[in-house]
Amino acid sequence: MKRLFAAVMLSLSQLAAAASYPEKPVRVIVPYQAGQGTDVATRLLAEHLTKELGQAFVVENRPGAGGNIGAAEAARAAPDGYTILMGTNGTHVLNPYLYNSVPFDPERDFEPVILVSTFPMVLLTSPGSSYTSIKALLDTAKAKPDSIDAGLPSTTARLVLELFEKQTGTRITGIPYKGSSTVMTDLIGGRVALAIDTVSASRSLIDSGKIKPLAVTSLKPSALLPGVPSVAGEGIDGFQVVAWNGVYAPHGTPPATVKTLNQALAKILKRPDVQKRLLELGHEPAGGSSRALAEFAQSERQKWAPVIETAGLKAN
Repeated sequence: MKRLFAAVMLSLSQLAAAASYPEKPVRVIVPYQAGQGTDVATRLLAEHLTKELGQAFVVENRPGAGGNIGAAEAARAAPDGYTILMGTNGTHVLNPYLYNSVPFDPERDFEPVILVSTFPMVLLTSPGSSYTSIKALLDTAKAKPDSIDAGLPSTTARLVLELFEKQTGTRITGIPYKGSSTVMTDLIGGRVALAIDTVSASRSLIDSGKIKPLAVTSLKPSALLPGVPSVAGEGIDGFQVVAWNGVYAPHGTPPATVKTLNQALAKILKRPDVQKRLLELGHEPAGGSSRALAEFAQSERQKWAPVIETAGLKAN
C-alpha cells in the first residue's frame, strides 16, 4: 500500500510539474559548432520558444564526434524537460552504424518531440558541363564506369552517391573532401565533374551562375531550389535522401511536457515569417506529432543500415 501511495504521489507531482512547465530556463543542446546550419536554425526557434512559453530557451553548443558528444550529454540529462536536444539524421540514424561505438541509444534514450525541418542534397556540376541532366549523367556513367569524379564533402553526400549507384547500376568515383568550400572550388575549376552538397552550401554559387544544379535528392522538387527537378522525377523511381533536424528530450520526460513542446513548436513552424527564414537558411519546415518523428527516424534506420553495411562506410 505504501508503495502504491508513493507511486501515485510521484505521478501526481510529475503531472503538476508538467502542467506548469516551463518554470525556469530550458537548455537546448546543439551537438555541432556554432554557426552551422543546425545551430542557426535552432537559435531561431529558441527565440520563438522563449516568447511562446515565457521562459528563456538557451542554446548550448556541444560539438564533437559527429554530434555524439552533445547527444550523449542530452541523453544523460534529467528527464524533466529542462534539457532538450536538436537531434539530426546523423545523431539519430547514421552514427550508430558509422561509429564502432556510440555512447547513447537513439531509440531508448530519447523521447521524440517534433520533426523541425528537412533539407535535401543537390547534385551539382559546372555551367559548361556536358551533364545537362540526370539522363546525360547516367548515359556517360553507364558507358564509361568510374570515369566521372564526384566531390563528397560529407558522409551524407557519400550516402547519396552510394544510393545513386545502387539504384542505377552505375559506378562513379567518389572523392572525399573535408568541407564544402574546397569541393566548390574544385568543381568551379574543373578538377571534379560533379559534386554533391547541401542547398545552403551551394545556393549562392548557383545564384551567381558559377555552378549548376542537376537535381535535388528529395522525393519531389524542393522549395529551396525552385525549378530544379528531383532525382526521382528524372526517372530514378523512389530516390530520396534528406537530412533533417528534430527535437528530442531525455527518455522519461513527462508526456505532458513533451506535448507542450510539440504544440509550441508546431505553432511556431506554421508562422509565415519563421517558414520564410528557415527556407532562407536552407531548411524546409516540417512539423507533426512526436510519434511521427519516431516512425520517420525508424524508417530511416531501416533504409540506411543495409546501405552503410554493404558499402562498408565508417566515420573518419
